[in-house]
Amino acid sequence: MSDAELCFQTIGELAPKLRSGEASPVDVIEALLARIERYNDSLVAYLHVDADGARAAARAAEIEISAGGYRGPLHGIPLAYKDIFHVQGLPTTAGSRLMGDFIAPEDCTVASRLRRAGAVCVGKLNTIEFASGSMEVYGTARNPWHTARHPGGSSSGSGAALAAHLVHGATGSDTGGSIRMPASFCGVVGLKPTYGRISRAGIIPLSWSLDHPGPMARTVADTAYLLQPIAGADQQDPTAALEPVPDYVSALTGDIRGLRIGVPQSYFFDVADPDVVGAVRQAIVTMEDLGAQIYEIELPYCEYASSASWALAYTESFAIHRENFFARSRDYTAAFLHKVTGAACLTAEERLTAARLRELVTTAFLRALRQVDVIVTPTTSYPAHPIDGRSPQPDTHSLTRPISLTGLPSLAIPCGFASGGLPVSMQLTGRAWEEATILRLGHAYEQATEWSERRAPVNATGNPPEHPLHPALPSAVDAQWVLDYARLTGLSFVTADDAAPVAASIGPQKTQLDEARGVIEAGVEPAVRPVRVSF
Repeated sequence: MSDAELCFQTIGELAPKLRSGEASPVDVIEALLARIERYNDSLVAYLHVDADGARAAARAAEIEISAGGYRGPLHGIPLAYKDIFHVQGLPTTAGSRLMGDFIAPEDCTVASRLRRAGAVCVGKLNTIEFASGSMEVYGTARNPWHTARHPGGSSSGSGAALAAHLVHGATGSDTGGSIRMPASFCGVVGLKPTYGRISRAGIIPLSWSLDHPGPMARTVADTAYLLQPIAGADQQDPTAALEPVPDYVSALTGDIRGLRIGVPQSYFFDVADPDVVGAVRQAIVTMEDLGAQIYEIELPYCEYASSASWALAYTESFAIHRENFFARSRDYTAAFLHKVTGAACLTAEERLTAARLRELVTTAFLRALRQVDVIVTPTTSYPAHPIDGRSPQPDTHSLTRPISLTGLPSLAIPCGFASGGLPVSMQLTGRAWEEATILRLGHAYEQATEWSERRAPVNATGNPPEHPLHPALPSAVDAQWVLDYARLTGLSFVTADDAAPVAASIGPQKTQLDEARGVIEAGVEPAVRPVRVSF
């Protein structure tokens, strides 16, 4: 088997070859390292390549497998970690100057479990600063489908490395869409599991109540292989649930006859590229042809969910970074500083409105999931946007944030290509702890189509169409308002240069929260995350 073929193999294809001795973990690592050497300078998918460590781990895996000590389907498989996951002996930069020369003293729980499963760590993958800033410190990752396009964030390097066949599996984290959006833009598979399904221990937090670590891969089956060892309770993380962990790979039967699929009639399809809407609707037809039953559903309040997710996530981020904002604010990227400072400008009433919206949106999804088994929507409204431009999809119209609020599992999977050759994705959302169901549906669809078999060209030829920017919601917040608020509340790190971008960040969110407050019925209480429901 050629070096290129070793890189192009899926985990499901490569694992039996490693077990039988038909392929060598050492040869696989050497092939990957050569490919990384060829492409990473242009893609900036990796921030750190642990070549020596990967070679040593591959040699150890080969010896152990040949001696009859095969550990399972990840033994000898190359994986890489988003650079907010601590991996013992490797740097964790979080894409930020603030981390300096930090070297992780121990593995995060996810890395520890994958190491025990026999996986080989190749290195650390690029990320937007602290999972929500920019990539200006170490360089911006590029989209292998068109290197002038954005790979999505914040698990940017994970999406890019998988699409370019620079690794066989990767980790990501998803607070408001940061697994699913790179999966969408890069044409790979990404799973945001149920909140609490995977331990957060040893992963740098963005938002305690919304962070979801999860696997990313090139196929649904590979995603199931990665999920299996990392799911489950963890004494190091009290939010990691004691729920039983099923056999995810065995669930991929290919049979979805009788599965009930809900399709929302508003919001998710309202403002989007026609190519995206068309691809997702055709995917729904394909699933119906495979035996699924299609139902129209309503998901009220989703039009306000983006600002609720934004407010909750970045209020928690401000609490996490508050000390450094006062001591080292200029060491942050402007994107992170201004966004999170915006959340510090929310009022108590606005934060309570966000919490009440989380309850309403979660209730809407849970009610819908009493009638159907899976909800299908586009993952993003548009394909990947230019790397030096803004997304045409505004922060106040996210398709991933409503689902993030609920804590429910959601799988992003390729379902076609737009007219410019860029990938299109749909997200499959299921009941709490029922990752197996959405994986089964995604796998059946994937097997019936050829999208996962296409390979990214890793170049910038052609000129995919660009979409006009949607105007931001009107706002009464301006630079002077921010300066006055900062003075009144003691945000002494806010300068005149910060005021306008902070206003641009927070203004539309305040407008949307104000609109939501006017439609929320009296008596709706803030959420106490309901993840266990009887049906």
